[in-house]
Amino acid sequence: MAQLIDGKAVAARVRAEVKAEVDRLKAERGITPGLAVVRVGEDPASQVYVGGKKKAAAEVGFNSWEHHRDASITQDELLALVRQLNDDPAVHGILVQLPLPKHIDADAIISAVKPEKDADGFHPMNAGNLLLGRPATRACTPYGIMRLLEEIGCDPAGKRAVVVGRSNIVGKPMALMLLQKNATVTIAHSKSDVRREVEGADIVVVAVGVKELVKGEWIKPGAVVIDVGMNRLPDGKLVGDVEFAKAAERASYITPVPGGVGPMTIAMLIRNTLEAAERGVK
Repeated sequence: MAQLIDGKAVAARVRAEVKAEVDRLKAERGITPGLAVVRVGEDPASQVYVGGKKKAAAEVGFNSWEHHRDASITQDELLALVRQLNDDPAVHGILVQLPLPKHIDADAIISAVKPEKDADGFHPMNAGNLLLGRPATRACTPYGIMRLLEEIGCDPAGKRAVVVGRSNIVGKPMALMLLQKNATVTIAHSKSDVRREVEGADIVVVAVGVKELVKGEWIKPGAVVIDVGMNRLPDGKLVGDVEFAKAAERASYITPVPGGVGPMTIAMLIRNTLEAAERGVK
């Protein structure tokens, strides 16, 4: 039976580490890291996510600001806000909460954020530097997953890793981070024979947003399973992209849903902002 990977506990450790660094930065340099969150419209999930980010920022001693704008904002007005935050020396990290209204080009907004202030790790320059193996702000969810693997003592080197999903936010950067750690990496997607790919994998990361797409019987005995999915059933229950109960019978470690990967995303956003502040005072 698999051991659960407690994302809440690991995220708490990350926040404690960040707080210690923030205290040091304040004492030695008089610098308080600042995180600015831009939210447009009234998307309920976005309100919850932003609330969680603000709470985490307060816990570690950051300055934080929420810039909430009506869904009717124009693209030019939103770009002007991003430029204002780019130029504000008190702001070290900028996060534009997605999704944005349909009339706004999200790629243009993300690209307008200064790469060095890109707390999400989504800017094309940061994505490109990750691809080239250069230092870069890393996308928060895969960055958090790498920390979870480290916490359970799972060294990807020489292992076969399968990433199910090819999004720019999780799948692609996840594959690159595993590759940097010398795993043999396959990206599976809607045109793949997902079962065949998963059955031979030592590490399985699933991020597609389809409830229980990956069946427990596909999991190689002893594999590590990371489930990024979060799908709400009609009865309100949350389930992941992996058939949890049966997968847990075969895996060595598995993340629960909720309480696995989710808390790590916010924790690594906070770490990215700290690192941006530290770069800014060197």
